[in-house]
Amino acid sequence: MQLMMEEKAEYLPHDRLFKELIQTFFADFMEAFFPEVARWMDFSDVEFLQQDLFTDITAGEQRRIDILAKLKLKGEDTVVLIHVEPQSYYQMEFPERMFIYYSRIYEKYRLPVLPIAVFSYNKRRETPSLFTVRIRNFESIRFRYMSIHLIRKNWKEYIRSNNPVAAALLSKMGYTKKEKVQVKVEFLRMMARMELDPARMALIYGFFDSYFKLTDKEDELVMSSIKNLDPQEADQILRLPNSFYDKGYKKGKEEGKEEGKEEGKEEGLKEGLKEGERRAALRIAKRMLEENQDLASIAKYTGLAEEELKKLKQSGATRLRCDQ
Repeated sequence: MQLMMEEKAEYLPHDRLFKELIQTFFADFMEAFFPEVARWMDFSDVEFLQQDLFTDITAGEQRRIDILAKLKLKGEDTVVLIHVEPQSYYQMEFPERMFIYYSRIYEKYRLPVLPIAVFSYNKRRETPSLFTVRIRNFESIRFRYMSIHLIRKNWKEYIRSNNPVAAALLSKMGYTKKEKVQVKVEFLRMMARMELDPARMALIYGFFDSYFKLTDKEDELVMSSIKNLDPQEADQILRLPNSFYDKGYKKGKEEGKEEGKEEGKEEGLKEGLKEGERRAALRIAKRMLEENQDLASIAKYTGLAEEELKKLKQSGATRLRCDQ
């Protein structure tokens, strides 16, 4: 069974996407992937600490620690720090980098630190979760961190949950080419069940759509699968406020009144799918504009016309509307 190994074909601000997702749904993230640790933690008062730039000698560049949460153990006054580091590519020196981060955090705060790595690169090559320093038979450092490698996760184990982080990260888990349509359908079913507020729902959709791409044929199969669901569940999916089906479905439904209702409905769904792709492209373009990327690169990676991007830049509209 060959897993999907999509190479990095477009620019994506991985750190920012993961940081926004995990910080917004921090308790859900811990409960989904580290349930034993989550049972120790009091998530009622989580503080995310801002970090200064420092020189990362393993990467030779200026970096910030991505996510550092301060919270208490459940039923205790013990304060702990949880450091979460998303990693989108394989790096041989990564365990050493995690140790350096740990050392800097401990030096600054003098609190217990739980380090976690989230590997999202699309190769099954495993990164060790251990860093050691040894001189002959004397081991002076033995540092360990917790980790998850998303491509090694079985997406089917998460689709019965109502966990928003699990839903978003289905897009990065291990699935075969034949399973892509089913993954998308199950993602939509999860979203319909969870009934999140519009802002959080948009965040989950934005993350999922940034990593999960379907062909036109696969889009049609998704539509067919939805129509074969229980009518009540299918209607819930099509009514999701931030669904890429939403606008196209409503338009097709209006055009399909009386005669040709089914044809209009299907056409509307297709238009909705195209609208969703555009919204995903706009989200990526927004982030690239905010990072002062050149227009040619943005056009290449998003498929948007340079003229459109020029107008947006000239007007200062880096806060792009994804629903226009």
